[in-house]
This record gives sequence, C-alpha cells and structure tokens, in this order.
Amino acid sequence: MSQEPNVVDAAIIGAGFSGLYAIKRLRDAGFSVQAFEAGDGIGGTWYWNHYPGARVDLECWDYSYSFSPELQDEWDWSHRYPTAQELMRYLEHVADRFKLREHIQFNTRVDAAEFIEAENLWLLRTSDGKTLKARFVVPATGGLSVPKPPEIPGIETFAGEAYHTGRWPRQEPAYEGKRIGVIGTGSSGVQVIHTLAGKCKHLTVFQRTAVFVVPAKNHPLTPEMRQRVRATYAERRNLSRITRFGIPAPMPTESALEATPEERQAKFENAWVNSQLLGFRQCFGDILSNAEANELVAEFIRGKIREIVKDPATAQKLLPYGFPFGTKRPCLSDNYYSVYNRDDVSLVDLKSTPIVRIVPEGIETTEGLIELDMLIYATGYDALTGALTHIDVRGVGGRKLNDKWTDGAKAYLGLMTAGFPNLFTVTGPGSPGPLANMSMGIEQHVDWITQCMEYLRDHGIARIDADPAAEDAWMQHVQEVVSRTLYEKANSWYRGANVPGKPQLFLPYLGGHGNYRRKCDDVAAAGYQGFALTRRARAGQPVADLAGSAA
Repeated sequence: MSQEPNVVDAAIIGAGFSGLYAIKRLRDAGFSVQAFEAGDGIGGTWYWNHYPGARVDLECWDYSYSFSPELQDEWDWSHRYPTAQELMRYLEHVADRFKLREHIQFNTRVDAAEFIEAENLWLLRTSDGKTLKARFVVPATGGLSVPKPPEIPGIETFAGEAYHTGRWPRQEPAYEGKRIGVIGTGSSGVQVIHTLAGKCKHLTVFQRTAVFVVPAKNHPLTPEMRQRVRATYAERRNLSRITRFGIPAPMPTESALEATPEERQAKFENAWVNSQLLGFRQCFGDILSNAEANELVAEFIRGKIREIVKDPATAQKLLPYGFPFGTKRPCLSDNYYSVYNRDDVSLVDLKSTPIVRIVPEGIETTEGLIELDMLIYATGYDALTGALTHIDVRGVGGRKLNDKWTDGAKAYLGLMTAGFPNLFTVTGPGSPGPLANMSMGIEQHVDWITQCMEYLRDHGIARIDADPAAEDAWMQHVQEVVSRTLYEKANSWYRGANVPGKPQLFLPYLGGHGNYRRKCDDVAAAGYQGFALTRRARAGQPVADLAGSAA
C-alpha cells in the first residue's frame, strides 16, 4: 500500500532571496513550510550565476533584506556592488542566523504540481520520486534562473570546454594560456569579458547586439561609509518603499528638450562620472518616453565609446543602435570598452560576420575558422516565466499552465494566475519585477502573500483564485502603461523576444514599485478585490463562494 503524502501549509520552490524570505515569514506566521532547492546550496540566481565577474548592479545598501535592522547592522559589505560569491555568503548568513536550512530539501527539483480540487490541495511530485501535498504553493523560482542555449548548429561537436554563464561549474576553470570565445554581450557577457581580458592567451568576443555600458564606479567600502548608511538606513528603506524603482532615487520631471545644450552636457557628464544604474534616467524625466530626448543620451554614450576605443573600426562596431537607451537593461563596467584596446582581445560583429557553425576546433564564421579552447555562452535566459513553465503545473480541470500562457503569461498583480488556486507567484508577470529593486519587490510580495494566507486562515477560507476579469484588466493596464514609453521599441527579454517561439508580451509593470505596492495594499484592504474566495465547508453545509469584484 502506498503511503499517503505528508501535508504542509506551504510548499516553497527555490532557496534564493525570495525563497528564504518566504520560509521565514510563513514560518513566523505559524504556517508549516517545506522548501525545495534544485542546487546543493542556497543562493538561487546567485548560486547558478557565479561566472567570472558576476556582480549585482544595484548598491548593496538597497539590494539586501530590510526586514531586520539587526541583520543590516551586523553585515559588512565589502564593495559598493557585491560579487555573486559575496551575495551567496550573505544569504548563507541569513539562512543560518534565522535557522532556515532545516526547512529546505536540497538537490531536489519539483517536477510537477497538480491542484486536487476536491481537497483544495496541491500535489507535488519531486525529482527524488516522492510526493507532498500543500495547501499553498509559492514558486520562488527567480526571473533569471533558466539558461537559454544559443541557436547555433554544431554546439555538440565542440572539442574544447564549454560553459553557460547561467550554469557555471562549482570548480572554477583555468583560463591561462587558453583561447576563449564569449558569445553574447548582455550583462553577463560584459562582466565575463572585462574580467577575463588579460587572464587568457586570447579572448574573442562574438557580439550579437552592441549594448550601452556605463561606468560602474565600484569601490571597496570603508567603515566610515558603512556607518554613514547605517545612520540613515530606516529613512532610506522607508523612502525606497514608495519610490518608482524601490531605491532612494529621486526622479526628475523636467524634459531634456527644454534644457540648454550646456545644461544637458553637464548633467550627462555628471551621470557618467558619478555613475549608477539609473544615473542617466535621473537626468531628465522624459528619457524613456520621448525618442528625441532618449537619442540625446544615446549619442552622448556613443561619443564616450568613440573616445575610449582607439581603433575607429572597432569603436564603430561597439556603437549601440536599433533600440532606445534603457529599454534593454544597461550594463555596468568600468573597463569594458577599454579591453578592446588590448592586442589579446578581438571583436567579431555577428551582424557583419555571422557564425556559420560550431566545429570541434572552434567557431566557423563567414570569414573563416576561429580556433578556440573554451567557449562561454552568455546567451541569456528564458526570463521571468521560464523556471515556472519548466514545471508541469496543472490547475482547475487539469489545465496546464503552459497551455494557459500559450499567447503570453497572464497574472493578476503578478501574484496569482486565474485557474490555479492557492498558487502565489513572487515577482511574477504583471509585477514590477526586474524594473525595480528585486529585493524590495520580493519582500513586498512575500509580506502580501503571508498576510493574505493569514486572512484566509482566520476567516475559514479554503481557496483563493484570481478573477479572470480582474486578471485581464490588470494585464491590459500593464500593456497600456508600457505603450506610453519607448520600451516596446526594443526586442528585449522583458517581452520574451530572446527566446524563439516564446509569445512576445511585455511582462513587467512599469507603473513603479511605490504605486504597485499601494495597489496591492488597496486590494487587500477591500477584502481581496479581484480575487474569488471560497469558504471552507462546514459539516452538512454547502461551500460558499465569496467572489471579489474585478479591479
């Protein structure tokens, strides 16, 4: 006789920033939790993405947990932008400090999740052949955790070493004396390139799309720097919760077109010298809504590239065109462009010199063979939805999540998708996600989910589901907001354009972290408006549906 699966209140998938915080919040609220992690350690995105040069692109003061003042005060960040390795040490410290590991089963993937309607429970099947039932499922699977392999013939024939930045080996490879090729120049590619230049015999960069790279201005932190931030941490966090990007960055309203050329030049120079991810966004209020204003920034950065790169032909290849500045995530690096001044670094522009195939000896292009000992694929991710759609998720009536999302992912507030009750997504489609501070967004999501589960428990409600009309209205609002910007002029991973066959729909909410937080709070205060609530049946009584009105 088969053993009946254990039942927990919440099954959490993933043990990164969101998974760890979900464990803590739900456990502290009195819920039984079981988390599953595919890797053998915690870290989530940073566990998988620890390639050479991997760093976060938000300052450490903001890209960290805010729920514990004691945690903020006791952890000493070493640099303005921590490496993946330091972020993993931080998360390990969090897991140990709050005793979270005991709730995590490592080396275990969730292969399938099926909603059992008669029981209002989810049945999970894991890679170790076991099953578990949970009243709620919280996929904390991350937005950049499923690598996207390149679509190049002959990949399997390469005789040398080959790695994807999103699945970097735990044992660091040796680079000295090797001819290394890097395919891709997004954030991960830029970081790999500027890190490995000079550490190998020769580095060949295969550029698919030239990108905007602004200075990182990364630096070690002194005790005095840490103390200054700690003295204002509470104010900094409170401001971050109401701002557009979830960080204490004021956004201007004046137009770049109303400023004089001298005023624009001064602001752009300041943004370059005192650089940060949003530095150029903070110059003027219409950088991402007015094409003419955007082009002023784009041409300023192109001018910097021409100044830095000595060979005019190489500089020309590195100039980004074809999409507005900021509509693809800008990259940070203090020396990316200068590496192309080295004799041991070559640039292959794939628009003018396409790859024909990968062969055992290296890469064959339209201009001949480039021999390589190592290939690094910095080709991106099946972002935002990939991790969840790789699980066989089946909701009401056995409907597959992948079937529902055939024409594009849909979710109400990025928190639930209709037809899949009691399944909460963290920073899911329709939430600000990667267009705001992810750590702040994660805390907001998990706090909201926890409070919702407490409400359901306290009011005897067995099931919550997104109302389809509310979901449709919200996703329409998401598209309306982005239509007022320049984001739709770029084939970015924000809209799934990097994955062949993936429906192209802009998924993050551009209305801002602060506005989004207020919307979620208002929905909860109105008795979970836009959600359908089903009360737990008492003996001899029918189940009662408490349908929330559509937003």
